[in-house]
Amino acid sequence: MKPQQASPLRSRWFWLSPLLLLGSLVAGAAIGETTIPIDTVLKVVANRFVDAHYPIDPIDAGIVWNYRLSRSVVAGCCGAGLALAGVVLQALLRNPLADPYLMGISAGASTGAVLVAIAGWGGGVLSLSSGAMAGAAAAFGLVTLLAGAAGRGVGRSGSAAGAGGIILAGIAGSSLFNALTAFVIARSASAEQARGIMFWLMGNLSGVRWEDAYFAVPAVLVALLTCLWHRQALDAFTFGTDSAASMGIAVRPVRAVLIGTVALVTAVMVSMVGAIGFVGLVVPHAMRLLVGSRHWRLVPASAVAGAIFLIGADVVSRIIVKGQVLPIGVVTSLIGAPVFAVILIRGATSR
Repeated sequence: MKPQQASPLRSRWFWLSPLLLLGSLVAGAAIGETTIPIDTVLKVVANRFVDAHYPIDPIDAGIVWNYRLSRSVVAGCCGAGLALAGVVLQALLRNPLADPYLMGISAGASTGAVLVAIAGWGGGVLSLSSGAMAGAAAAFGLVTLLAGAAGRGVGRSGSAAGAGGIILAGIAGSSLFNALTAFVIARSASAEQARGIMFWLMGNLSGVRWEDAYFAVPAVLVALLTCLWHRQALDAFTFGTDSAASMGIAVRPVRAVLIGTVALVTAVMVSMVGAIGFVGLVVPHAMRLLVGSRHWRLVPASAVAGAIFLIGADVVSRIIVKGQVLPIGVVTSLIGAPVFAVILIRGATSR
């Protein structure tokens, strides 16, 4: 009876999710310390895309287009990318606690970005995104080595116990890279740089513009298409690597592609907005309850829900304290922790 009751809800979600995403983008452009009417937002967009020539106050047009809408687009991309990373890691590791934040990937990306921005590594050749990508790859490599050295690497059995081992290794790796980041800031940054970097590390969308969106959108599209292309492999990995291999999945190459995708999208997003927790953890859980565990549904549903969640969190960060913008990571934790607690309680009572 439960699947029959869930089907109408799934159907409504797939019909409503694009509208909800568009609505959240419009809300992100309209809501702030100064509220701008929705019809003004729509006129600004129409002027930009179809040259409609609506008479708009230049200040309102600048706020909507140059600040709020670009910020909402980047927030949506960040939420979608982190949610996709959570879906992939939870399938590969067969552990519902896996996400880029707990796996140390976000911490490693932050360290790489700080080494480039503050310590000057790369001699001006490496970009912030390149440094974040290198840090994310180093973090996941370290985590894998730690788990493998303990005899619980994913590559050995893909068992739940092995996944639990790599989660513990991820927590250790995350602590290490967070400590390295703090050391670099204390050693090399001025007081003003330290303040800016610490605010950025908690999640900061204040500085993003359309140039960042032009980079974030392709990264998320690549991640989404890669996950959809490997949707059957992700289904197979949820039963373990042995089961995936018995179904004809080339385990090592596919896993390498998927992990590389997670590292790429996480690094790109962290380099733009800093480390943001709970998105990759909470959103896939919520979407499994809503659309089921088959990845042809779960992947797009999680991407859209992650985008909506982070755009909403960004709006809250702008209005929750009058005259001040909170780091978005604070808002996602304040929202995500209680939601995750509810999901855990519901899962425990349903068993």
